[in-house]
Amino acid sequence: MALETELDLGKAVSRPMMRGAARLRRLLQTSDLMFIVLAAGVGLLAGVMSAALAHVAHAIQVLLYGFSPDMRLSGQLELDWWHLLALPAGGLVLGAVRFAFPRRTRAPIDAVEANALHGGRIPARDTLIVSLQTLISNGFGASVGLEAAFAQMGGGVASKIGQWLELKRSYLRTLVGAGAGGAIGAAFGAPLAGAFYAFEIVLGAYTPAALAPVAAASLMAVLAATLMNNEPFVMASTIGRVIEIQGYLLYAVLGLICAGLGILIMRLIALAESIVRKLPIGEIWRPLAGGILLMPLAFIAPQVLSSGHGAMHLYLDQQPLMTTLLAVFALKVCASVISLAFGFRGGLFFASLFLGSLVGAAFAQAVNFIYPAAMLDTTNAALVGMGALAVAVVGGPMTMSFMVLEVTQDFALTAAVVTAALVSAAIVRDKFGYSFSTWRLHLRGHSIRTARDVGWVRALTAQSLMRRNHTTLRDEESLGRMREQVPLGSTARVLLIDRNGDYRGILPTADAYQDKHDLATPLSALAKQTEVYVRPDMDIAAILRMFEHFGVDDLAVVNEDHKLLGLLTERYVNRRYAEELEKAQREFFGE
Repeated sequence: MALETELDLGKAVSRPMMRGAARLRRLLQTSDLMFIVLAAGVGLLAGVMSAALAHVAHAIQVLLYGFSPDMRLSGQLELDWWHLLALPAGGLVLGAVRFAFPRRTRAPIDAVEANALHGGRIPARDTLIVSLQTLISNGFGASVGLEAAFAQMGGGVASKIGQWLELKRSYLRTLVGAGAGGAIGAAFGAPLAGAFYAFEIVLGAYTPAALAPVAAASLMAVLAATLMNNEPFVMASTIGRVIEIQGYLLYAVLGLICAGLGILIMRLIALAESIVRKLPIGEIWRPLAGGILLMPLAFIAPQVLSSGHGAMHLYLDQQPLMTTLLAVFALKVCASVISLAFGFRGGLFFASLFLGSLVGAAFAQAVNFIYPAAMLDTTNAALVGMGALAVAVVGGPMTMSFMVLEVTQDFALTAAVVTAALVSAAIVRDKFGYSFSTWRLHLRGHSIRTARDVGWVRALTAQSLMRRNHTTLRDEESLGRMREQVPLGSTARVLLIDRNGDYRGILPTADAYQDKHDLATPLSALAKQTEVYVRPDMDIAAILRMFEHFGVDDLAVVNEDHKLLGLLTERYVNRRYAEELEKAQREFFGE
């Protein structure tokens, strides 16, 4: 009796909660203002998590490498060799995590892939694994940044909240972008850069409906990180110095150089990963081997460790010779390639900023040596190179331009960064076509170039579009028999199969009623498109290409066993595509 009373009480309490949740869902679906408030709350969470993750990673580095807490690991001039044992130790820990969380058939879904292919849905398990692996990799000193974990945590939490609230696809994607962008903005203390990271990298477009929610999330994330004493990313420039027209032209050349280097770095990582996969080293043990290989590089130049915050400040202050800059650039590229190829988890966001600053400073020294009248400022050139190389690797020309503006407060320099960034972005887009995140997706078989939503295209497959009420006859039947069963005008075509149910072609009804054919002729002799058909898993874009390529009005849907499943007509497929495209356009403008 007591148990029944307790169950009744539980039901009585749960009913109001369920009704309240339902009302909240309806309100969020209909009120733009409430959705902005929700996005601001997500940004607040993203900022707290980013700051907490950065503090934990830094504390691990201080503990393992024994430097002062007010300094950075990559800012150390030298490290004792026994401290470098933390690198293979981190590989062991990372291997243990991979053993505890074995990889399933697919790689973890990040915010970019989720928004491009899955309507903003990120599994909680993927968020946990990526964040933990990135924390271990960066905390133990591998040459990777925490930005992948920041974006994953911000986007992952936003995705789970949005799924619980049963948000529509467009709202969920926007919320994921707001969470990921807010986390990046919090990491650098740059709300504009965080917002444009959401637009350019995670959402793939500047959508009017997303402007206010993303901006609110980024501002709240930066505020939360500031309250948690997260150190903002601040750089000094020669504020007030006028940049002449020749300076813009030279910075455009720097953008071209950074584009080539960015493409080279991304291809090097892909090549290294393919080589490592062929080595007789198990996936669990690869980070250990990578940590051992990183030790001599870190002993030569500790600046290659971690993401490179401290090293960037170090070299901008000291302004070493070009030979030193290029040597550190080469060592940092090698360290990043080894780290990623051998299984350490992380991103190239800040690594590309650091590498770009080295290239920019070296470029200024080379130009001033060859053409002294140019008088390029080394610090400014380093900041321009920082933005240009980051655009080549990460993407987002406005993201990097606004980041430079926010960390330097130098509007004149920002104009030069925009010049180099646009040149870099245009060349990479034309000659390579991918950012680092979409390049890795391409290597896994996904043909996407941005986070623009193409998931709805892939959801419209031949199996979901096909008609099953088609007229079917055996190909061994005679033409006369077919005329008896299929009167003229009853259907436009007949699909032919053999006695085993295998597809054998399409016969237009009009062709069957032409007087030139003998009534005893088997239907197989008149069949068309015997080798032209689509598979049930082909998406609507591929189906439309098939219609255009073969110039046909109908396509049979045939499975791998060659069994006939259904029929597609070009008119119906075009209409469904237009309907979905119009729906996507309405969502884009927030209608």
